[in-house]
Amino acid sequence: MLIFNLIIMNIRTIVASLLLAGLIFQSCSKLDTPPTDVIDPSKAYRNLDDLNLGVLGAYAALTTSLIEAGAIVSDEVMYPTENTVSNNSAHRWLYNSTSGSVTSALYEYAVVIDRANRVLEAAPTIPAAGEQNRLDRYRAEALALRAYSYLELIRAYASSYEPNGMGMPYVKQRTLEYLPRESVKSNFDNLNADLQTAKEMIPSSLNDNTRITKTAIAAIQARAALYEKKWGDAITYASEVIAAEPLAPKSDFGKIWKDSSQSEVIWKLARAIGDSRLGAAFFRETGEIVLYAPSFKLIDLFGSNTQRADDVRFSSYIQYAPTRPAGKSQYLINKYVGGNTAYRGLTDVKLFRAGEMYLIKAEAELENNTGAAGIAAAAKDLNDLRRARVYNYIDQNFTDKQSLLNAIYNERFKELAFEGHRFFDLKRRNLPVERTTQDAINTSGAIKLEPTAAQYCFPISDREMSVNKNMIQNPNY
Repeated sequence: MLIFNLIIMNIRTIVASLLLAGLIFQSCSKLDTPPTDVIDPSKAYRNLDDLNLGVLGAYAALTTSLIEAGAIVSDEVMYPTENTVSNNSAHRWLYNSTSGSVTSALYEYAVVIDRANRVLEAAPTIPAAGEQNRLDRYRAEALALRAYSYLELIRAYASSYEPNGMGMPYVKQRTLEYLPRESVKSNFDNLNADLQTAKEMIPSSLNDNTRITKTAIAAIQARAALYEKKWGDAITYASEVIAAEPLAPKSDFGKIWKDSSQSEVIWKLARAIGDSRLGAAFFRETGEIVLYAPSFKLIDLFGSNTQRADDVRFSSYIQYAPTRPAGKSQYLINKYVGGNTAYRGLTDVKLFRAGEMYLIKAEAELENNTGAAGIAAAAKDLNDLRRARVYNYIDQNFTDKQSLLNAIYNERFKELAFEGHRFFDLKRRNLPVERTTQDAINTSGAIKLEPTAAQYCFPISDREMSVNKNMIQNPNY
């Protein structure tokens, strides 16, 4: 099956679940001519309700694979000895092009892209008399979903984040061609154009954070600008989000992770009973096994017991359980336990939060102006975030760029822990992944991953490599 060439989807039966999840497609192999049993988008989508189902189908294909993989391969988790039940190759950096733990996202985002493209292909044929705003909204969501998916693919699979790095084929319509990799610059140019067009069409009144809003588009733009090192744009877009979505009060922060508060949540994937559980990637209920525990490197960043108690993030993210039996980890990841005790690990997936925007803005302010003004602006953003998270916080002063940059990176480590950022943050700065001795007790020597190692980039899947004669694998695989 081709991933970035044509994903030809058979729709043999449109099932009842279409009403809940949008169009459900079954993939088949690339053929010389389109199969006769495929429903053309112009016929599958006959009205705006159908188009909305198509958009929902694109949302439904979004997964948490990169959040899980990004945590497991980084230095923010450790592999406890009690975990004798899960595959440890990703954590030990033994993955290759056949390792689904790091290659599955390539296909998953391709499905999102394909479904978004089908909506965009059908949209011009949909009658929208008196409801042009609604049609524009669905087109905008499809464009933004496509752009977001490519941003995630760049983070995981680009050979580097530099403009001449190998990105992915940017597919805007169905094709039978074997598509080569485009440059990272080309990918960013395309996704930025998609986001700008989407932003112009999306209604300002849309405020459903389970769907992409105008503020969510600005958040995607801010993250993209961070990776592209367009510091001025990063400041602009992050500031736009900050103005629209304030930080959560301290009293609400823990509730975010129990899904009892929507404070500062810009865009999330809603999860209901029966859906996959993000928390299950870190804890197995059967046998109560900690699969991955928070690393001591991360825990130590929160400081002394008093400092941990003052920081609302610590207890929200990390559980200390000293009564667990000997040989069991006393620290557990608490962030994704969820608010329903009957369904541990079931929680909405927060893709963008206001906290990330403060850190994007701080880093961009520092890089955009390395003089005293830049340091002052970046320090303010960092102190504003810390003040919202830490009781009795006293603003910290900085006099040089490097110490402030280190502080921002450490704050990203804490603020965005287990949200799929740490591994890619290190890659942005071409820094190695380094685990402490305490965290490496069960890694078989996987203590330091250098930027020159193959595993510093996730590989292109062997399925894509075997079918697409124009695809190039990432270096050293």
